[in-house]
Amino acid sequence: MKRLHAWCSALAWALAAGQFAGCAAPPLKPPEASTTPAPAAALPAAPEAASGFREGLRSVRADRQMVAAAHPLAAEAGREMLRAGGGAVDAAVAMQLVLGLVEPQASGLGGGAFLMVWDGQRVHAIDGREAAPASADERLFLGDDGKPLAFRAAQIGGRSVGVPGAMRALELAHRRFGKLPWAQLFEPAIRVAEQGFEISPRLHVQIAAAAKGLAEDREAAAYFLTPEGAAKPVGSVLRNPAYAATLRAIAYEGARALHEGPIAADIIVKVRAHANAGRLDIADLRDYRAKEREPLCTDYRRWRVCGMPPPSSGGIAVAQMLGVLEPRELEALAPERGQPRPQAVHLLAEAGRLAFADRALYVADPDFVTVDVAGLVSRPYLAQRAALIGERSMGKAAAGSPRGEKLAFAPDRSPLRTATSQIVAVDANGHAVSMTTSIESQFGSHLMVRGFLLNNELTDFSFAPTEPASDGVTRPVANRAQPGKRPRSSMAPTLVFERGTGRLVAALGSPGGSQIIGYVAKTLVGVLDWQLDAQEALNLPNFGSRNGPTELEKGRIDPALAAVLRERGHEVAELEMTSGVQAIVRGKGGTGWVGAADPRRDGVALGD
Repeated sequence: MKRLHAWCSALAWALAAGQFAGCAAPPLKPPEASTTPAPAAALPAAPEAASGFREGLRSVRADRQMVAAAHPLAAEAGREMLRAGGGAVDAAVAMQLVLGLVEPQASGLGGGAFLMVWDGQRVHAIDGREAAPASADERLFLGDDGKPLAFRAAQIGGRSVGVPGAMRALELAHRRFGKLPWAQLFEPAIRVAEQGFEISPRLHVQIAAAAKGLAEDREAAAYFLTPEGAAKPVGSVLRNPAYAATLRAIAYEGARALHEGPIAADIIVKVRAHANAGRLDIADLRDYRAKEREPLCTDYRRWRVCGMPPPSSGGIAVAQMLGVLEPRELEALAPERGQPRPQAVHLLAEAGRLAFADRALYVADPDFVTVDVAGLVSRPYLAQRAALIGERSMGKAAAGSPRGEKLAFAPDRSPLRTATSQIVAVDANGHAVSMTTSIESQFGSHLMVRGFLLNNELTDFSFAPTEPASDGVTRPVANRAQPGKRPRSSMAPTLVFERGTGRLVAALGSPGGSQIIGYVAKTLVGVLDWQLDAQEALNLPNFGSRNGPTELEKGRIDPALAAVLRERGHEVAELEMTSGVQAIVRGKGGTGWVGAADPRRDGVALGD
């Protein structure tokens, strides 16, 4: 026990000194004050509280294999699996199990995930998104007065809990592509859960921000809070024997242990006993299945970019942004001295507006709604959309009409938020995984069962099942709640290949709610068009638009850039943009791998 505590402390100091496995990770620098007020129309808060920016991060290089995750202990678990002869999927499973322990606010057994897997021959897209209970209906988030609930009233408690899908998705991926025994993948997480780990400064910030909601659940309060109801201090050792016991059950029985039997029964009791009770039933858990879907792959210049199809909007939106930007000479707009150029921000913001306009109208669970994916990413359609971008901001973009599609739905005006985590891995055979995983908002529903938190993923549905459409007629919203339906997501795990050779170029993705789309698009442009080192691309200030104001990362953008944007008609908002990109990129000359972790979170890249 003492050895592990000492190892964790030594790890923290090594990270701060940049001496751990070639990964420089100085302490977090507190966020700077904003010099520009946000616009009157308040934007949704970032899914997780900002905890600073780690200055001076450098890329990590490896000859054969590499992992990157949002916490050093998770990355270590992934590398442990690779060193044991495992593949990328084995590493991803091990990392997720540790992340559910050390980054509980973002992902875990009680949430869902999307995986993009490269097996050396084909790309596979695995959908482990949470689902609505069979007894849910489109009035799920309407109050007694028929009006949509406030987000907080919907989030906390059982009403928001969807059927977890992460473990079913990981089990499916392992069954098809894993190399090591399933139970072996659980060993690192069980070890850390039993021996304990120290609360990091970032986790402390997250607990403090959510303390009021956590206090409402006895198990969560005892684990995260002091007897006085405050966040346990930095350096406190958290031990989670309940989580270890849950992991042992799943290691022995498979994901069935979570979806049937005593664990499932405890989930149902917790969801239904809350004052804000949910509708989850034991049959919902038992009958849930992860799905393999057709990956969304599109051409961008000399690359092939593959992302997640619906029910995620991430793959479509990123493909649309790249397609709209392709005619532009982005190479000439590379950043100067770590700052983006005004024209680059203008173009990516306008491309984001167009993508989010379509996202709000057309994208939902394809098992319930026909989504014209091919039409939305077709070259003729994106050329039409690109022609809408002028020298001044368009302000608010309208949805397009791919293939002359008739209006069937009204746009979704729901809140834009989700808490997530990101994992990437490339093994010695060149096989790869990019996995984005989530429990929705910070600490999910704030309900804890057997050592893990339950999601509040159902709040990703539109709270209003109908809205006025552009023609004035009230129509259904595509992303409304329905029995068994999977809510729309923004998660965008991405794999990139050379078009000519088919060789893997990069695996990346990010947490960050609806801002994920912009984070991934910016990183792709940085790596592919601007030829930035992976870490340089992640260090760039964040910027973009979700079809509202042009968003600039608070405290990290030159005020002169904001002034130029305003002159060009942009409404500018400075806000926390807490991305958490993890990226692995093929090295220069096609040899080895270069890994990078977002300086806004605790992640690291490790390799051999």
